[in-house]
Amino acid sequence: RPITTTGLVAVPEGATGTLPLVSYQHGTVYGKEEVPSFPEQSPETQLAIALFAGQGYALIGADYFGMGDTSEPEGYAVKASHQQATFDMLAAGKDVLAELGVETGPLFIAGWSQGGYVTMAFLEKLEATGVPVVAAATASAPMDIFLALNGFLNFPRPNDAAWVNSLFILSAFAYEYYYSVPGLARSVINDAYYDMAKAAYDRTPVDATKIPTDLHQLVRAEYFDPRFFAASAYGRLLAGNQVFRWVIETPVRNYYGDADEAISVGLGRLAMTYQEAMGAGNDKVEAISTGPTSHRGTFGKAAAEWKRWFDTLK
Repeated sequence: RPITTTGLVAVPEGATGTLPLVSYQHGTVYGKEEVPSFPEQSPETQLAIALFAGQGYALIGADYFGMGDTSEPEGYAVKASHQQATFDMLAAGKDVLAELGVETGPLFIAGWSQGGYVTMAFLEKLEATGVPVVAAATASAPMDIFLALNGFLNFPRPNDAAWVNSLFILSAFAYEYYYSVPGLARSVINDAYYDMAKAAYDRTPVDATKIPTDLHQLVRAEYFDPRFFAASAYGRLLAGNQVFRWVIETPVRNYYGDADEAISVGLGRLAMTYQEAMGAGNDKVEAISTGPTSHRGTFGKAAAEWKRWFDTLK
């Protein structure tokens, strides 16, 4: 069904003529307005504007379904919803730019964290529809949400972030709504915390400090059995939302941090490993370490590298 969603268009002051275009995909946020269309509430969007719209590029950024100025439920990690939001924002952004007297040249796409996931999903959509992309870049991208959550449940690391509880909450409720699976979130979240989790997903007032960071308290015990998790409706939906398992034709750089508290090194390198495993190897994807950086630190170092790389290609 038709819905309305929102996004950002930013251009260099006084720009005319043809400009290279960057589509920036934002990371996970907990406020509906901490997104590109409200840049004053989104520090990562401010950085993207400074890096690109402040230095000769046109910049667009989609608010994902349910975020920004919309009443829809959030489509968190629902691959097709992210693809639709970004693909439609590209068309709408070009229309706005044309009205501003700006023509769009080569297309680049980039994103951090959840936005890295969305960037890869967007790239798959663009390649499938024949839209040329010069280059795609990510930082701390969870290419396979099922793999990431399995790690938190069954192979936890000492430095796993306390906020990964939100990944289970947001994805469980989003999948229940967008895939029409009544009761899915309740099958994942323990009864004692279901109402608080639902409020967090709905972005209604809730004391987030009362939602446990210990996944053994938040998530039902059976999900700590890898076989149950894989066979469950939730696990199967997660597994179907990966964003690396196709023959990638566009040059891609996936930046990852060796000390990232949300994205393991293996997950950060996953797309390159998969592409290299095809016979003699598909060399289009390069995974690059930013050193012993945290989740945010990886973004800070990688974003500057995106700009330097794009500058050599535009």
